[in-house]
Amino acid sequence: MQNVLEPREGKAWVESPYLRSLIAGGLAGTTVDMSLFPLDTLKTRLQSDAGFAASGGFRGIYKGLGSAFVGSAPGAALFFITYDSIKRHLTPSTPKIAHNAEGKPYAQVEGGRGREAGVHMLAASLGEVAACAVRVPTEVVKQRAQASQHPSSLSALTYILNQRHTHGLRHVWMELYRGWSITLLREVPFTVIQFPLWEALKRWRMHNSGKSEVSGLEGGLLGSVAGAVAAGVTTPLDVLKTRMMLAKEKQPMMSMLKQILQQSGPRAFFAGIGPRVGWIATGGAIFLGSYQWASNALGGVEDV
Repeated sequence: MQNVLEPREGKAWVESPYLRSLIAGGLAGTTVDMSLFPLDTLKTRLQSDAGFAASGGFRGIYKGLGSAFVGSAPGAALFFITYDSIKRHLTPSTPKIAHNAEGKPYAQVEGGRGREAGVHMLAASLGEVAACAVRVPTEVVKQRAQASQHPSSLSALTYILNQRHTHGLRHVWMELYRGWSITLLREVPFTVIQFPLWEALKRWRMHNSGKSEVSGLEGGLLGSVAGAVAAGVTTPLDVLKTRMMLAKEKQPMMSMLKQILQQSGPRAFFAGIGPRVGWIATGGAIFLGSYQWASNALGGVEDV
């Protein structure tokens, strides 16, 4: 039997689109989270209600790395398997071919750009729901280590798990998924902005270049722009999520919102916006660029 990773002439390296999404997504998630972890730590400490210095300042900026490493690949893989599967299911398998002003061909999905953007929004939203099954507990453990509430990811996780002796398993589950609702409230708007914008920018690039796909470098540059826009718009939701995850006791979202407004005022909702936009703009380049490169390579598309 032919190995799925063995290239054949005229065939993709990995013929299953689901396996391509899994491998490329896992690679992209691990690459971006490991390379930009220090910036993520600084952003978390800027948003902590304890303050930047009390949360560790510039010391120990790799605290929580273990949690991020374990959760990066499966979270990103779940996202892209869901995202790509829904895109394939809801868009035509044989797109109409149109031509630009110079007569160069480019792919154009039938049904109009509005329908295409709607498909991307739906696919990205459901992808985030799937990814958050892994991302939320990873974030809880990681951010508690980053904010110096615990010396390491393992220590933070052990502390939560040990609460089963006094509070029961349901409490442990609720602690691991603390901030689930606000994470979705942040991630869904973010991805609804980022991915349709990224897809539109890629379509624009293919229109002007006459190519059927963008390269990894092009995908990364366009991903950086899309990520920066989405990051700036959703920063207040990110602040709210961080405060809820770091609180000593679980609080309702509206209660935390009122507390932030009373104690720090509206400006607090833009704490860490610089590192967040810089981190996600750079992360968008690495994440979507490496995903595009890996997807092209596994699909047998020349990446130049």
